This record gives sequence, structure tokens and C-alpha cells, in this order.
Amino acid sequence: MSFSFEITHNSKEAPLARSGVIHTPHGDIQTPAFITVGTKATVKALTAEQIRDAVGAQAVLANTYHLYLEPGDEIVAKHGGFPKMMNWQKDGKVLPSVTDSGGFQVFSLGQALGHGVSKIATSEEISAYESTLSKREEKEIAQESIHEKMAHIDEDGVTFKSVIDGSKHRFTPERSMQIQHNLGADIFFAFDECTSPLAPITYQKEAMDRTHRWAKRSLDEHKRLGVSAATGEMQALFGVVQGGAYEELRRESAKILGAMDFDGYGIGGSFTKDDMATAVRWVCEELPVGKPRHLLGIGEPLDMLLAIENGIDTFDCVAPTRIGRNGTLYTLDGRINITNAKYKDDMSPVSEDATWYTHGYTKSYLSHLFRADEMLAATLASIHNLKFLTALVDDARKALQEGRFMEFKNSFIARYYK
Repeated sequence: MSFSFEITHNSKEAPLARSGVIHTPHGDIQTPAFITVGTKATVKALTAEQIRDAVGAQAVLANTYHLYLEPGDEIVAKHGGFPKMMNWQKDGKVLPSVTDSGGFQVFSLGQALGHGVSKIATSEEISAYESTLSKREEKEIAQESIHEKMAHIDEDGVTFKSVIDGSKHRFTPERSMQIQHNLGADIFFAFDECTSPLAPITYQKEAMDRTHRWAKRSLDEHKRLGVSAATGEMQALFGVVQGGAYEELRRESAKILGAMDFDGYGIGGSFTKDDMATAVRWVCEELPVGKPRHLLGIGEPLDMLLAIENGIDTFDCVAPTRIGRNGTLYTLDGRINITNAKYKDDMSPVSEDATWYTHGYTKSYLSHLFRADEMLAATLASIHNLKFLTALVDDARKALQEGRFMEFKNSFIARYYK
């Protein structure tokens, strides 16, 4: 079965919002959908069966950078791809999967290193940072040599040091494609450069143009390679839209990549926190309507709902498991820290919904597990948080199909952020 995408419902309330089905060689993904992140072909503390049955995930995303370093993409290929290696299957059949390109690691280890920011910053942070820069400093940042950092970007690719042992490695668009063919995901991404939200527009433009050149090289190499070396199936390649928080750059990037022969599109790079939904709208207004759109690395409930409203089909984010391992849980009334003293004697269930796996455990018990430093604590908290975001997007999809998305969105936001 080849890759395709069909739109089944268009929202009358929000013109860009839609639901649909992504058809892959290993099954369908009902959209909008939250994609669970299993960075190293594992979701920390969870088995594949728990991801499938307790979380209800439709697909899993793994990280190219980390699997290349450990255990190595050739070993993954010998398993028949990362989904088969991690037993991401049902009834003996592999389920849908995704890999990223390694571009975000270029960002986090290179251009953004030392800025102390993530891919999202508030407008106040950006303004404060820009106010400290002279024109000379802006030019230096745009052209700065980052050889002292763990990643150095040039026109051909990126040279980086392993986070494991400090050894030197090299990614180019062609190498990223070769690695991802070995990893065997149904959907994978062109190699891109993700910039810091604090980078000036001159550097954002430079990185965006380079990303477009890398996109063409990624596409050419993908076509040259043909089917996945691991699975023997043809994979779907998504281009990645860049441009930071600048409308003219975002629209330009979407138009240029939209004219290329990609199977779908990722929206990556840095955002202004308070205008992220607007940036998503700019992009989705320019991208081809009939191809799926994935928002990379976004998992805040409000951001996800606003992104669905503005045309996004799928998401991924490590946040639910990362904060879960530290005792933070999503609830309909906002986040809670289960290690707080008030939960020590709380006999209410971890989840309100009786159909959820974590409904069978009390908050008191989960609090005890964290206090006792038991491994099961991370497992239960991760299941709960992943289920929360998966169910949120599933419910949003149902509401969209029933013509009540805006009511659902506003009701959720009013309670969660009260």
C-alpha cells in the first residue's frame, strides 16, 4: 500500500481546520492526531503494548540523530526498521511510524547553544534580547563561527560531536536520507536547519534559504534511494517550513517548499510563543491543501488546539513524558505536581475517565511511588500524560467532525487555564 492523504471533513467554523486520514504502508492515521515520541525507539519506561493499548497512540516518532549514534542505523535496518525493533506491532503487523531529520539537534547543539532558550520564546524575551544588540553584533551573530559548540553548520551540512562520547560526525541532507531509509519509518523529514527564536532576521533568512537548498537535495537523494533499505516499502518524505516568527519568511518558505514534490510538510523552526498560532496560519494558507501538515515539537494543549484550528493535522512532542517523569500530570483543571503534600492522602483516581488505564490508581498511590523513587511512577505518569494529549486531540477531531470544534476548544481552555 502506498502513501496518501484524504480530507474527510472541513470545518465550517474554522476555514483551515480539517480532519482526514493518512494512509501509510503500515496502516492509517486518523487526523488530527498526536504522535507519541519514542526518541531512541523507545518511550521511556513504557512497552510498545502500553503505547498502543493504554495510550491509544496511532503512530510513534523516533529520532534520527539518536538512533544514528546508538545503536547505529545499520543495526536498526537489520531489524527491519525501528518499529519492528521496538515491537511496534499489532497482531504481527507493524504500525505507522515517523522519524525526524536530525535538524532540531543542529539547532539545540549549534546556533541556539548558549542562548538559554528553546525553539519558542515570548515576544518580550525576543525584544529584550534584540535591545542589547548593536548592528555590529547582529552581523556577528548572523555570521558567527560556532566551532566551539557541539555543532557547526556550513552550506553542505553540519559537523557535530556525539553527546555520548564527543566523537565527531557529519550530517548532510544526503546522509540524513540514507540514515532514515535504514530506520524504515513510513514518514520522514527532509534535513533542515532550525534556528533560535532570538536569531535576527538576517540569520533567519540565511537559514531558511539553506533549508530550501537542503530540501531539494533531500528530495533528490530520497528518489535516488527508492524504497526503504529496512522495509522494502516506499516512504513518504515531508519538507520542513522555516522562517522563524516573520510572516514574509514563513509564507515564502511555504510557497517554495509547496512547489516541490513532497508528500507532506512539517512546520519547524522557532516561534514567538504568543503568535505561534498566527505563524501556523500563515504557513497553512500557503501550503497545498491536499497534503498533510505536521507541527514539529509542539505539545502544549492550547497550542495544539489553536494549531488544529489553523490547519495542522499531526503533532509530536516529548513534553508529556518528560514532565511526567518529574511528577507533573495533565488534568482537565490544569497541571498538577503529584509529589505535593496534598496528594499524599488523596484517594481520587489519577484520571477521571474510568476507561483510562490510570483510573485504576489513586493519586495517593502515585504520589507514594514518586516519593519512594519507584520506577513504576514514571511509567504510570507517562501513560497518563500521553493518554491525556492523545485523547485531547481525538476529542478535538470528533468535535470538528460534528461541527462543534470552537465550542469544544473554548470549553477546554476555560477549564484548563482558569
